[in-house]
Amino acid sequence: MLVTKQNLTSTDMNELKATGIAERIVVSSSKAPLTSRDFQNDTSIVEVGNARFGAEKIVIVAGPCSVEGREQLLETARAAKRLGVSLLRGGVFKPRTSPYEFQGLGEAGLKLLAEAREETGLPVVTEVLEPQKVDLVAKYSDMLQIGTRNVQNFALLRAVGKSRTPVILKRGMMTTIDEWLQAAEYILLEGNQNVVLCERGIRTFERATRNTLDLAAVPILRKATHLPVMVDPSHATGSRELITPMAKAAIAAGADALMIETHPTPETALSDSQQQLDLTEFADLMKELDVIAKAVGRSVR
Repeated sequence: MLVTKQNLTSTDMNELKATGIAERIVVSSSKAPLTSRDFQNDTSIVEVGNARFGAEKIVIVAGPCSVEGREQLLETARAAKRLGVSLLRGGVFKPRTSPYEFQGLGEAGLKLLAEAREETGLPVVTEVLEPQKVDLVAKYSDMLQIGTRNVQNFALLRAVGKSRTPVILKRGMMTTIDEWLQAAEYILLEGNQNVVLCERGIRTFERATRNTLDLAAVPILRKATHLPVMVDPSHATGSRELITPMAKAAIAAGADALMIETHPTPETALSDSQQQLDLTEFADLMKELDVIAKAVGRSVR
């Protein structure tokens, strides 16, 4: 039983305990008590296929920004499998700033992700944009992603909470850590405990990078919440040259997982071409991540 009433007296507590209806009583003053270490001190392990977010091994999620076609996706999936990636990512419903930009393949893209999973054995994750599409996306994918623009879409958060499918919850562009944890609370409150928080940069006055990667959020979250923490250096920096140093820094800061965008030919990509590594660059990154992970007592494959 979770008690959030801050002025609960010792008499109230004793009476509650005497009823015998609760195995454990947790008193929390947090606005997001289910996410807090008051409620659960040990880091949660979120299992997706063979991947275990929050365990010693750092989970690598990789793939193209958008699913553009069968050959593009399968080539990426095969390389990801060979290089030790744990999950394949790919966008099929794309929330683009401009309505004239590529919007994704929709259900056809979901079917391609399922085909890639069938061939490689890699679980797949993709973004869902609407509560009405949660069941459809969950039918084809092993993990759902809530993107930055939907972190406070409360109807969508409740819907993925009811689905029980594991969820990556990205930080909003202008979302504080407290607001982010309260967004996660919506999902947990509906019964879905399988939530991974993803830092993907926030909007500041700095224009040298696409966003400002808040790596301080990683140790702050590790102290505040039992939920696993992921970092997405691709969206955070918007620059392929910055992905490797920021990915290594994220591991050093304590991240449990990384999300990296990779594409066979980034220069031809239909979305975010400037922030996707080609497959050779991605292979080099994985080698470098091995070294950093071992230095902090962890592994990436």
